[in-house]
Amino acid sequence: MSFGRSLRTTSMGAALFALLAIATPALPQDGGDEARLRRLEAEVRALQRKVFPGGDGKYFEPEITAQPSVNSTVTTPSTTAVTDILARLDALEAQLQRQTSQIEENSNAIRLLTSRLEALEGGQGAGTGTGAAASATPAPTPTPTSSAVATNTNRMTGNTPTPTPAATGPSAERLAAVQAITKPQSDDAGDDEYSYGFRLWDAGFFPEAQQQLTMFVEKYPTHSRASYGRNLLGRAYLDDGKAREAAPWFLKNYQEDKSGARAGDSLLYLAEAMIELKDTNRACIALAEFAETYPALATGRLAGQYATQRSKVKCN
Repeated sequence: MSFGRSLRTTSMGAALFALLAIATPALPQDGGDEARLRRLEAEVRALQRKVFPGGDGKYFEPEITAQPSVNSTVTTPSTTAVTDILARLDALEAQLQRQTSQIEENSNAIRLLTSRLEALEGGQGAGTGTGAAASATPAPTPTPTSSAVATNTNRMTGNTPTPTPAATGPSAERLAAVQAITKPQSDDAGDDEYSYGFRLWDAGFFPEAQQQLTMFVEKYPTHSRASYGRNLLGRAYLDDGKAREAAPWFLKNYQEDKSGARAGDSLLYLAEAMIELKDTNRACIALAEFAETYPALATGRLAGQYATQRSKVKCN
């Protein structure tokens, strides 16, 4: 009996040793799955922070919180823990794929927006100059030109401009006569430019005077002769039979500096231009404004001219 009992004991010990030898290889596999699980969880968390910086539970569940339930009092087979780990791995891999896809979509959208922005900036640079320096450059103050003068006059009078034939070049005799008029040379360049324009106007070279005086008022808008220059430029047009072109200059001279040396003259010449354009209403307005603003001129230096203009129209 003792020999048989000893034999059975030896057989049971060998069987237990065999079972332990079989169960032992599963430990490294469980440890490798757990390491893989932790690595994937860390990658998902990093990916979530990249896609949703500062994100919270409103957008996604930051971590896989599901944990396998463990009952310390109930012994479960080893396959249950492995099944839970595999399920968690599958969920993490699916979430990782979704996050990667979202990053790719965001990157593509950013590239498209960048391309459109560069195209828009390129179009603006070609039209108005490149860089911030071009956009920061202030626009020059507009000054009346021949086309602007015609537009303003047409708007004021309601008349449609008549096309004018192309002008021919000046004759050799005219060029010689203009060149014979000397330009003053003094320490005041602005005064020299005005005086030269006056000499051209006084000699009857009205187109040349218009060009010279336009250059003067644009280059020296604050010169002491500026009021003289704008008024004389209007007269150069008016004396040349161009009342439409003259009127805006007279109005500009009056509006820009009502206390200017020739502001009153310009208001009176504006009335004369309106009379020539057969605009009685505006002529009467200009005459009334002149009498009210410059009573000393109306009874003094410009009394004769004022009376002449008033005799040409019937004002209420």
